[in-house]
Amino acid sequence: MSAVTINGRPETLPDDPDSLLADVLRDRLGLTGTKLVCGAGVCGACTVLLDGVPVASCLMPVKAAAGRTITTVEGIAATGLHPIQRAFMALDALQCGFCTPGFIVEATAFHDNWRKAQGTTTPSREEIGAALSGHLCRCGAYDNILRAVAEACSGRFDAETSAAPRVEARDKVTGSAKYTVDIRHEGQLEGLIVRSAVAHGKITSLDFAPSRALPGVMAVISLLGDDKMVRYVGDPVAAVAARDHTTARQAAAAIGITYEELPSVIGLDAARKPDAPLVFERSSRKKAANVSEGSPAPAPWKQNVRGPSAAFSHKTKTVRGEIASAAAANDPLLIKGVFRTAGQSHSCLEPHATVARFDGDYLTVHVSTQAVFHVMELIAKRYKLGHDKVRVIADHVGGGFGSKGSLGVDTIAAIELARAAKAPVRVALDRHDELSVTGHRPGTEIDIALLPSQAGELKAVSLTAWSDNGAGVNSTIAALARLIYPAEAKALTDFDVVSNLPPGAPFRGPGGPPMAFALEQAVDEAALRLQIDPIKLRQRWDTDPNRRRLYEWAAGLEAWRNVKPASSKSGRYRRGVGVASGYWLYLWQPGSKVELAIKGGRLIASTAIQDIGTGSRTVIANTVAREFGLDPHEVEVRIGDSILPEGPGSGGSRTTASVVPPTLLAIQKLKGVIESNAKRKPLPGSNAPWRELLATSGDISVSATRPEDSRHLAPGVRSPLKEAGFMGAIFGWMLRRFSNLAVGSGVPSSVQVIEVEVDTWLGHVRVLNVHTGIAVGKLAAPALARSQAAGSVIQGIGYALYEGREVDPLRGHILTAGLEDYRIPGIADTPNIDVHFDEAGFDHVLGGSVGIGEVATVPTSPAVANAIRNAIGVRANALPIRPDRLVALLNQRSVA
Repeated sequence: MSAVTINGRPETLPDDPDSLLADVLRDRLGLTGTKLVCGAGVCGACTVLLDGVPVASCLMPVKAAAGRTITTVEGIAATGLHPIQRAFMALDALQCGFCTPGFIVEATAFHDNWRKAQGTTTPSREEIGAALSGHLCRCGAYDNILRAVAEACSGRFDAETSAAPRVEARDKVTGSAKYTVDIRHEGQLEGLIVRSAVAHGKITSLDFAPSRALPGVMAVISLLGDDKMVRYVGDPVAAVAARDHTTARQAAAAIGITYEELPSVIGLDAARKPDAPLVFERSSRKKAANVSEGSPAPAPWKQNVRGPSAAFSHKTKTVRGEIASAAAANDPLLIKGVFRTAGQSHSCLEPHATVARFDGDYLTVHVSTQAVFHVMELIAKRYKLGHDKVRVIADHVGGGFGSKGSLGVDTIAAIELARAAKAPVRVALDRHDELSVTGHRPGTEIDIALLPSQAGELKAVSLTAWSDNGAGVNSTIAALARLIYPAEAKALTDFDVVSNLPPGAPFRGPGGPPMAFALEQAVDEAALRLQIDPIKLRQRWDTDPNRRRLYEWAAGLEAWRNVKPASSKSGRYRRGVGVASGYWLYLWQPGSKVELAIKGGRLIASTAIQDIGTGSRTVIANTVAREFGLDPHEVEVRIGDSILPEGPGSGGSRTTASVVPPTLLAIQKLKGVIESNAKRKPLPGSNAPWRELLATSGDISVSATRPEDSRHLAPGVRSPLKEAGFMGAIFGWMLRRFSNLAVGSGVPSSVQVIEVEVDTWLGHVRVLNVHTGIAVGKLAAPALARSQAAGSVIQGIGYALYEGREVDPLRGHILTAGLEDYRIPGIADTPNIDVHFDEAGFDHVLGGSVGIGEVATVPTSPAVANAIRNAIGVRANALPIRPDRLVALLNQRSVA
């Protein structure tokens, strides 16, 4: 055993040459603030200080730490909060918090060294970005991190500061927040999923005997379906549980698997060929995964293509006739193009993970999920258990973005292994699995034609979308163009293309960003041909009142007023400005409940939702505190537990709109009970007496359910799906009937103006400034809303410039299998981000607030593309807009 000092205390480390410092800190010493994400020293989440110097503990052998001094994030806060921690809390420089401890450790070292050398001089964004460039944040909290480090270095946070806008911020900056991967029960085993090595085949035999014979192996189970088929590399085959991860890996490797390999088809182009091998026979089509949040509507199949689905079209024959006539006449106003987008991986930093434990017939499941109550229902249904026999817990969730909305194979495997082993089991996916089999935004091919009239009106729009879904169906891309830019006629057609790849999954505004990438560039091109300002053209075509207010704001920006045409620019580095618009639906979840109680004079709000970084705890705390004249930190919020009253999932931007209305109704009920019991009545419109009344009222509990939207409709306000006519009503009914989602009235909207710089020699694009205008009603938590909006922009920039899943086109193996290969934006990629909130438009909603997560990212990629077009005069038709693609486009133009 080796002696070390950890957080000021002497400790001993094992002599095992294979042990890594991160594992020892987490598993032996319980210092779970050190997080494991990439395992390759790329993300920075596992950073600790070794003799005061930041190091990646996931790469450091334990023996290298012998005799040294180690400080983890827990040690930094041991004698009081460091200025960096105070700054992160005060400026909301975090969201889900999974990456936060690593940032805190690195930024603390930077701060201390900076102060020694520079005093309270403020470092530049470039200096901070360079120092923190080894750290990744998938939520995109970089803008506030840069601010926090700068202001801490300037001395602003040397003393204690006011309370943080995020109620759980202290837990996250000190490393005490517990995520699913941090849960450890006595006797807990490590589970591992064994996956298919072939893209298509039938398992003819599984030999578990060699695996079960290994010492320390406690359970081996099959995860195959009745047909024994595997349809992509990584399809689950079996699972093992063992005393430690090393033994589990050995057990997984020992399983004998025999395949009857079948012909496979990889990707969009191959799967559409008429002679392509079938992924699903007719009898097995129901086994296709669902890549969306809603339930699939009926649609025809032809080979590996499901569709067409064109329910949201309007006068299809008119569209085809108008476009055919314009094409025959070589109408210069006819805009046609084909746009492609690559698959985008969710890349949540906390992996999909589950810890399952049986106590007799009672099942407790800790799971990294976006839907604690819904997952409890799914588990109870699958295993034929009563709701009172299943408890799902998610205290903190390290990101989701749509990939953690249902019952995952990690949860199924953990439950079945725990039952077989008669012991608690943890199953946590590794980074390879996260980037390959946990879902992704499907790649697309979009064929668009847009025809304005000579008078500048929009005559016809045709949009056909092919979604590269892998082994899944139910994409909606083209149909989303129905609810923006009213035209005389629209032909909107969606196709699912199925292949032997892992299925896609919902991802932040599913279908919205690729649709906008095509449509908003076509609108931009129409403005160029009509010689009209692109914002003015949108104002002419777009009738939505929320976006029309945002267009007025965007038109007044200095960056837009000073925009110059591409023809006026020259030189190697050229700057451009682009605009794009986007929308999402106002969704809410029926049945959402909130309980509000007074216990010992303290207010407690409870509901079975989860906080994936979006600030659910704070939204509820702010709502309650505001009505009682309290500080939000004085309100106890209980969430993340399925035994609490039914709450909504965190997807589809539904959470705020689902929980704020019942919270307000519960507040009204509670005030009524307090007033009826109080000897001294509060003055009308005053919150002053409530603190005293709460302290003397005794214990009270009330609850309320989210009311129907129709009870709060303003005159003349209609749902966007009602505007879409009969098929919109059918779609809304299906969402509610099969997905427990309702569509409210009004359209959350976003308009973005983005400034870029393009290196015309190397094809590199740098986003300089982003101005994002967002209309989502009143802000329930303003600081957190800004954080989420900025993070959505960062993810949109990643989609535009960097991110793209790559697979072996012959065998179906993932090639972008680690964070060193799959490029997400880093802190040095962060532009200046200006967020403008328009808080009108949703007064008919109780509380006035609707969701922000989806709409804020929809227009980013087309705004970047339109800015590039303004900079260099060529239009990017494929995402990501890589340097090689941009150079090729420039070369084509010069040849022409």
